Amino acid sequence: MATVDDLQFEEFGDTTTSLAANPDATTISIEDPGETPKHKPGPLRGLGREEDDELLGNDDSDKTELLAGQKKSSPFWTFEYYQTFFDVDTHQVFDRIKGSLLPIPGKNFVRLYIRSNPDLYGPFWICATLVFAIAISGNLSNFLIHLGEKTYHYVPEFRKVSIAATIIYAYAWLVPLALWGFLVWRNSKVMNIVSYSFLEIVCVYGYSLFIYIPTAILWIIPQKAVRWVLVMIALAISGSVLAMTFWPAVREDNRRIALATIVTIVLLHMLLSVGCLAYFFDAPEMDHLLTSTAAPNQTVVAAKSS
Repeated sequence: MATVDDLQFEEFGDTTTSLAANPDATTISIEDPGETPKHKPGPLRGLGREEDDELLGNDDSDKTELLAGQKKSSPFWTFEYYQTFFDVDTHQVFDRIKGSLLPIPGKNFVRLYIRSNPDLYGPFWICATLVFAIAISGNLSNFLIHLGEKTYHYVPEFRKVSIAATIIYAYAWLVPLALWGFLVWRNSKVMNIVSYSFLEIVCVYGYSLFIYIPTAILWIIPQKAVRWVLVMIALAISGSVLAMTFWPAVREDNRRIALATIVTIVLLHMLLSVGCLAYFFDAPEMDHLLTSTAAPNQTVVAAKSS
């Protein structure tokens, strides 16, 4: 049986000295809960790579992919799978709309607003609202142009709704699909390129179209100069959102390819805005001018024949 002397506490010497005397000994370190753990400094990274991570969100990519995998665990043929794409609150939608209206130089729209929870709710309803805004405003513009004419009888042009829907939704889905495929292809060629997901690109394009909703309403003003000023302002705001978002993803590629990609994105966006203005608003005005100039000619021909 152990005696009292065997149970006495003993003070040990310095840990370094003890380890030097017995290198095979096992040590256990117990830290004070109140002490702050000291972290070893990690390897320094280049400033350029840190900037890429800041713009593209590389440090959150693994976490985002894990969360996305947890969200979309349901089979694609179930309602729950598509419900995750519309799981967004009003505050997030308003923040993304505000970010599309007030682009900040040097800040990435995807990283700031989209990557945490990409959605289809905002892009879908923005496109739907834009379709009706263009169609209704185009009809009102045509009515105001012919207002006061005794021979004019207003007939609503419902076909403008279907035409506007085809143009807007085709642009909001087919262009992001082509851009996503291009980025994936370039990612296989240049390993430094970080590609966005298809859902993130659709989100960017959808929210970038919001500026055209108030612009389409103001296009009712029957002044061509005012309309072109409005379309240039809307194009500058939405185009800058697209350019600042996708430039960090392609700038590590060949310089010509990167510039050609951004120019193509902006040109397609310009084609959409100018095309909508020319077809839905300037076309009725041109028809009115042609009709008004043809009427006197018909009167002169009738007078000569009589």
